[in-house]
Amino acid sequence: MTLSELKSALSKIDSVLFEMPEGTFVPAHAHLTEVGWVTKHFIDCGGTVRKENRVSLQLWTAEDVDHRLGADKMLKIIELSERTLPMEDSPVEVEVQGQTVENYGIDFNGKHFTLIPRHTDCLAKENCGIPELELNTVSNSCGSGNCC
Repeated sequence: MTLSELKSALSKIDSVLFEMPEGTFVPAHAHLTEVGWVTKHFIDCGGTVRKENRVSLQLWTAEDVDHRLGADKMLKIIELSERTLPMEDSPVEVEVQGQTVENYGIDFNGKHFTLIPRHTDCLAKENCGIPELELNTVSNSCGSGNCC
């Protein structure tokens, strides 16, 4: 989901709920504690320099159980962030506290937001000799490629 899609979804609802991948919900009294513009500038294992931009939302659950984040308030926080940070219409990620900070993609099902697990990946499979079939397979070797 991009920032513009998030803002459009927020304009269609009153209350904000986030469903975790296993079906539970982030507590309704969670605070939106950060809106960030994150730029990741890196080199992949095949030697390609890459740059990714994301909008980052951080949710924090406190003891303040009377707090409720309404869609209108969340939209105002995002709009303030857009005026302050050099944000573009980029993918949105959501940070939630678990055993550590957990990072998810986000989608909207028409009623509430769903958090989508994110996964690591080799971005230079052709250089590493990794067939596309091994997308979710962990290997101790990069095959006959030269990335390791």
